Amino acid sequence: MANRLEHASSPYLRQHANNPVDWREWGEEAFAEARERDVPIFLSVGYSSCHWCHVMAHESFENDEIAEVLNERFVNIKVDREERPDVDAVYMSALQAMSGHGGWPMSVFLTHDGTPFFAGTYWPAEERAGMPPFPRVLEAVWNAWTTQRDEVEGSAGKIRGHLQSMHELDDAGDVADASLAAQAASGCVQAWDQRHGGFGDAPKFPMAMAIDFLLAHHVRTGDDAVLRAASHSLEAMAKGGIHDQIGGGFARYSVDAVWLVPHFEKMLYDNALLLRAYTHAWQITQQPRYRRVAVGIADYLLRDMAHPEGGLYAATDADSEGVEGKFFVWSDEEFREVVASIDEDPDAWASYFGVTPEGNFEGANILHEAGERPADDPAFEERLAAVATALRQRRSHRVHPGLDDKVLASWNGLALGALAEAGAALGEPRFVQAARDVAGFVRERLVVDGRLRHSWTERGGASSQTFAEDVAYVAQGLLVLAEAEPDATWARWAAELAHDAEARFADPHGGGYFATADDGEELLTRPKDLWDNATPSPASVMADVHLRLSALSGEAGHEQRAEATLRQFAGRAAQAPIGHGELLRALERHLATTQEVAVVGELDDPATTTLVGAYHEAWRPGSVLAVAPPGHTPVPLLSGRDTVDGLPTAYVCQNFACERPVTDPDDLRALLITA
Repeated sequence: MANRLEHASSPYLRQHANNPVDWREWGEEAFAEARERDVPIFLSVGYSSCHWCHVMAHESFENDEIAEVLNERFVNIKVDREERPDVDAVYMSALQAMSGHGGWPMSVFLTHDGTPFFAGTYWPAEERAGMPPFPRVLEAVWNAWTTQRDEVEGSAGKIRGHLQSMHELDDAGDVADASLAAQAASGCVQAWDQRHGGFGDAPKFPMAMAIDFLLAHHVRTGDDAVLRAASHSLEAMAKGGIHDQIGGGFARYSVDAVWLVPHFEKMLYDNALLLRAYTHAWQITQQPRYRRVAVGIADYLLRDMAHPEGGLYAATDADSEGVEGKFFVWSDEEFREVVASIDEDPDAWASYFGVTPEGNFEGANILHEAGERPADDPAFEERLAAVATALRQRRSHRVHPGLDDKVLASWNGLALGALAEAGAALGEPRFVQAARDVAGFVRERLVVDGRLRHSWTERGGASSQTFAEDVAYVAQGLLVLAEAEPDATWARWAAELAHDAEARFADPHGGGYFATADDGEELLTRPKDLWDNATPSPASVMADVHLRLSALSGEAGHEQRAEATLRQFAGRAAQAPIGHGELLRALERHLATTQEVAVVGELDDPATTTLVGAYHEAWRPGSVLAVAPPGHTPVPLLSGRDTVDGLPTAYVCQNFACERPVTDPDDLRALLITA
């Protein structure tokens, strides 16, 4: 019999609809019941593509005996962390404070007012590897609640006080200047794994924002050491099993240090951030591999993650048929059969993809680039594409991993910016069109009563919540789209979202941005995201947004807001640069020589397209581009600009003081700088 989650909008919650656990969604009804029954609350937070969430569900939440204890002694709340990042942020801070680590599934025991008093992650149903079994944890918590209530509530009070103080920023007295950028870049290079690429040891995450910062730092300074660290990391990931060699896109992380064995779930945000980084690497180096990988990511998103109306889904699972990675791995026999079916040499391609009879993952094979890839060999690339297509077609007949079909405004903001930039830089108009479709979907489906909302599903429509990440990421994505696809709508909407960020999310006293709006649900604390972790901090993105808007509008207030944020976070970024990649990328925009480029011409005129294309030939981390037909001024940068001799015309400016207008793309190239 289905429980209360049967009608939930979240795919993750519906995965638990047939558990014998009497789950409730987050809300006052659950807390009222806990008070009425005088029992503690068990809060379980996870997400649909989380492998260990599935394991704990199968072992414990589908277990009738464990469910009986949970139902009798607790009120049980299930939360999708992607649908409620605010709830996740509050209790993840508590978990980290209590245990020194975090992760999902997150399992937290709460008092009646939502204060945590004990927390952990995955607990097995039976004792294993030194971990206490979940039934023993439940017994211990219940005993403490019933026999030591004063101590439990006293401990909870201390935790509450700690949580309410931990989101404060230091006084904004630090200097965000070139020396900070150099120190941060040096710190990233020191953390670089010079043997295997990436940063740190296993498990290894892509750290796309830190890589993007290093690329921007190289553009401004010419520092070859940072380019080597970034390029080597991108190269190593592209060759590894974390990269889906036949389907495009990247898994969330690698469980080893060599990028071979991924955690097989694929997240929209990872692929958006990596698409951006590989696009920038292509613009800087012109290395064909980076272009191929970027195109592969974009194709994956549009083929496997796109809603028919244009929005992009959140994630795909690590598991299929209850087995981790089953969809992605190959037996030696099946691999050879597919390759032979298109008259290619199975031995040669098995060697190239590292396929062996014994396998490299639980008796099967994760495809990776084990052999040498000939440089500048179109015939090889054509054969490789044919092999990949044949393998992908065979794989398409398997049981696919589960799809989390939520459309999240924030992650779609990251993706629409990455697609627009990739389309413009790589000369792929279909990616720009896809970005336009994403923006249109967000506008049509996720704006309710004039306000952007966090999530949308076919079943539930748009959610009622809005978070700082939504307004920040979508604003940034729209500003990037406006440079690739001239439409006055995008820049105006971005400016409105930036205003919303300041009005409802900014902390005028402590700096930064609260995750929740000032009129949003009141939680135990009002959290702030102070790190560029798996996704960027809203503060980091808003620094970039305000710098872009300053260059487009000439309004000093935008630059002042950005500078205040950069100063506020400068000390933290100096100490932990890998965890502040997006903020440091915004700092590079601030430090770079800003050129404001205006192109005036009919949008369907090929000469206009050629001028715009000249701008996008290189990555210009400090510059902005505005394009409009004659007589249109969607942003102040275009005010007073007109064509010369009736020809599409480009104006290259600094602080709104412009060079002579040019109509020839070569003359425009001569005026443009990258740094």
